[in-house]
Amino acid sequence: MDRAEELHQRLLARVAARDFPQGRDTPTDLPRDDAEALFRAQCTSRQLDRVSRQMQKAGKGFYTIGSSGHEGMAAVARALRPTDMAFLHYRDAAFQIFRAGQVPGQDPVGDILLSFAAAKDDPISGGRHKVLGSKALAIPPQTSTIASHLPKAVGAAYSIGLARRHPPEHRALEDDGLIMCSFGDASANHSTALGAINTACWTAFQNVPLPLLFVCEDNGIGISVRTPKGWIAESFSRRPGLRYVYADGLDLLETARVAGEAVQFVRTQRRPAFLHLRTVRLMGHAGSDVEATYRSGAEIARDEADDPLLHTIRLLDRAGLMATDEAVALYTEIGERCERRALEAMRHPPLADAAEVMESLIPPPRACAPTNGPTPERRAEVFGSDLAAQASPQTINRLIGCTLTDLMLTHPEIIVAGEDVGAKGGVYGVTQKLQGRFGRDRVMDTLLDEQSILGLAIGLAHNGFVPVPEIQFLAYLHNAEDQVRGEAATLSFFSRGQFTNPMVIRIAGLGYQRGFGGHFHNDNSLAVLRDIPGLIIACPSNGADAAKMLRECVRLAREEQRVCLFLEPIALYPMRDLEPGDGRWLRTYPAPDQTLALGQIGGEGPADAPAIVSYANGYHHAVRAAERLRADGIAVRLIALRWLAPLPEDALLEATRESAGILIVDECRRTGSQSEALMTLFAERDTRPVSRITAEDSFVATGPAYAATLPSVAGIVEAVRHLIRAA
Repeated sequence: MDRAEELHQRLLARVAARDFPQGRDTPTDLPRDDAEALFRAQCTSRQLDRVSRQMQKAGKGFYTIGSSGHEGMAAVARALRPTDMAFLHYRDAAFQIFRAGQVPGQDPVGDILLSFAAAKDDPISGGRHKVLGSKALAIPPQTSTIASHLPKAVGAAYSIGLARRHPPEHRALEDDGLIMCSFGDASANHSTALGAINTACWTAFQNVPLPLLFVCEDNGIGISVRTPKGWIAESFSRRPGLRYVYADGLDLLETARVAGEAVQFVRTQRRPAFLHLRTVRLMGHAGSDVEATYRSGAEIARDEADDPLLHTIRLLDRAGLMATDEAVALYTEIGERCERRALEAMRHPPLADAAEVMESLIPPPRACAPTNGPTPERRAEVFGSDLAAQASPQTINRLIGCTLTDLMLTHPEIIVAGEDVGAKGGVYGVTQKLQGRFGRDRVMDTLLDEQSILGLAIGLAHNGFVPVPEIQFLAYLHNAEDQVRGEAATLSFFSRGQFTNPMVIRIAGLGYQRGFGGHFHNDNSLAVLRDIPGLIIACPSNGADAAKMLRECVRLAREEQRVCLFLEPIALYPMRDLEPGDGRWLRTYPAPDQTLALGQIGGEGPADAPAIVSYANGYHHAVRAAERLRADGIAVRLIALRWLAPLPEDALLEATRESAGILIVDECRRTGSQSEALMTLFAERDTRPVSRITAEDSFVATGPAYAATLPSVAGIVEAVRHLIRAA
């Protein structure tokens, strides 16, 4: 049975028979024009769902999650301003349609139909996904099914108050604005949602302004799994720092009143609220879902009998705002218009090839005001006695700290945030003194939740800041990796570059940290990061490179709106020597205007000698191995990779063009490491002998065996000798 058409015909028949679902007469002072606009948005959302099924039958519509049963979200849109950024649940077409009516020149019907058709003219995603969203309506597109947009909503809400105190150049949100994020009752159980809501409570509990409205659309089921009755109310009605309110989303007039009160509370008190909205789910989970396989006919019929459009028609009629025949005429006229517009949408071409699909992976550059940097007097004032030390060789952690100081002096929109980055200065002292130099607003100690740290950064970037969040250890990223993969790195792709969230994520990681923490503090796997399209991964091996590469990452984020990951090798933080006591791994601080461009690699040694390609700790080992080989009369060429993604393929091929052979030294595991991509590169585009030495497919142990599974200097020496014999 075509449930969409069945629902449509049943609605018409029940209105004709005045067979309305039971409900109270809700008093309202809603003006007729507002009532009609709300009902129009509800009807449009429903008719678009119906038409989407027709498009699928014609082979011109694709995977679609409908909004039927959630049409009460139109009333939430009415309570907000169209400039209040909204991170929407995928069932919120009625919200977007109503908001579009508040902004001149918008065509929500045409926009949503083009999205249904996966047309490249779709104004939000360009045919890449069926998503709600609009730049003009301050609705970033969401493809999340697990509430992964909630952490960035918290960050965006926090950014509003921060921007009052430190206005960024590309500020996007109003001083007295607020953020709304909506999600389903099933997603409310996900760790991402719970972490975000906990972060909001934690923030508000300390009386920090956080103008954020959570809207939980409770239809009682997540795909096929039922939500226990009363669960949402019991879970969220008594959270410290969070105002809980409930509304029956089937009652448009009640929802309009309660949503208005909730928004007023958030806007005036600058505190978060949780609007628990009762809804029903009609037509199944998605266009391809056959809910009769897991729900009884009686259950489906019960929800369909509670159709919110029937409730609205009854309420408007009883309130004297719109007669039933007027309502039916409006519903029918909207349906006919949607059908006509669908025929137009289906004639629009889809994306044609890989180049068109990938066109928005890389965000467009943005114009930034020129920065001259601080005066010498200002630098001297901020650095104090540390300024003179810059002329002396320093360890990598010290030089990264100096670089962050200079960058924050030059770019006031930079915000450093993470666990322990402030008062403690980080586990390894990298951010020491930063909070004293720039204050708690710009160097923020966060709660212990990596999802919230990255969500904060994404949200700050939505409001023009350039966040530099820190994840304390690489292993801890895995708690929150979807915030990079599913949120930060995809935003430009799914919005045709209209929305971006540039940032530089600092992470301490890799192996060789002697006697501390085992695999939780010595994680030598980058596999989950290497394949994220558009993500830049920088990994220095010495302090001078680190300073110059971090500056380039900030430039890429600030001017080119890129998401960058700056991976800092923990074991090299305090490294002073090549051989004990020689101090040859220390570097002086490069002048603040010196950078290493994206893709620029390092090379030294004879061009025709065997080449060792490596990075981070592996490069330090390679330099030591080269000295031992040189003592035996064997010269090698050393290549510092520096940029792990995108892989600088042409630069590598050019740097090794005359080499007798190539050895890749990769401290990550044999499976899933950079070495696989490098081996493939040289195999496909070169003919010289190539081999690799990697870590074992093992976790790293604590104690004396910390390096047992990792490449060694002796192993590199032997591998070079073997390469020469093979050549």
